[in-house]
Amino acid sequence: MFGLILRRLMLAILTLIIVSIIVFLAVEALPGDMATAYLGRDATPESLANLQEEFGLNRPAVTRYFDWFGGVIQGDLGDSLVRRKPVTELIGNRLRNTVVLAVASSLIGIPLAIFLGVMTGLMRDRLPDIIISTISIFAMTLPEFVTGTILIFVFAIRLKWFPAITTVATDAKITELIPNIWLPIITLTLVMMAHILRLVRTSMIDVMVSDYINMARLKGVPAWRIVWRHALPNAMLPTINIVALTIAWLLGGVVIIEAVFNYPGIGTLMINGISDRDLALVQGIAIILATIYILVNLAADIATLLLNPRLRTAIAQG
Repeated sequence: MFGLILRRLMLAILTLIIVSIIVFLAVEALPGDMATAYLGRDATPESLANLQEEFGLNRPAVTRYFDWFGGVIQGDLGDSLVRRKPVTELIGNRLRNTVVLAVASSLIGIPLAIFLGVMTGLMRDRLPDIIISTISIFAMTLPEFVTGTILIFVFAIRLKWFPAITTVATDAKITELIPNIWLPIITLTLVMMAHILRLVRTSMIDVMVSDYINMARLKGVPAWRIVWRHALPNAMLPTINIVALTIAWLLGGVVIIEAVFNYPGIGTLMINGISDRDLALVQGIAIILATIYILVNLAADIATLLLNPRLRTAIAQG
């Protein structure tokens, strides 16, 4: 087991290195460069050459990559050449805001999705299942910005229950931030719940018709024990990865939702960095998001290995 986990960890590190190369090349492929965007209409051949030399943009790409990635390993994401600040300082509050939004949405959405998925799986083809499944299908098919816009119209404009957009400062305290983000939380909760709910429902239906569940029924095991002690743990195993992907998606900065609600998260900062050709900022955000994505999926893989007895037995015999 330890050897398998170690191999997964080494694969995660290799993946991160490959991602860092892809991120660097993708940023390099953006049209124009930071010096041109920075000078704007005042750009002349001489000023461009001077600025490129000052920022090191005239050095070979390979040299710049190794300098950048060497700094990343040491926790230094470099300096934003447009904003003249360290990238870590610019990202700090924005990443915190995205984490607040992601955690709040996860704490509400994941348990509710699991509960509704179990309930609809147990009540297959009955009225509650039909209603909840229909709503979840609509939530899955509607684009996020459409869902957000509908919620703004209903709850902000018509009912005036919540603010339509986030108006607090980027560095506002969490206690000031929470009252302004209920609509983004509800939007993300609806979107993420739909996917998890459908998967839990399908898994629950499959498990409830399996042989060992039928055997438990024949032995007279109470229905609640069959569901919570036998069916649910096995139904949850296929769900671990989709939950991990959902959390990684949330922590990665939900760009569309942040744009719709004017939310000061890491996604909107990345869009601004791309617009400004702020290479260091874009690279720093991208490598942080990639690291989060890889670590969350690694944790999900390890959790699946630890919780699945069949996998543990196969590993022990292998």
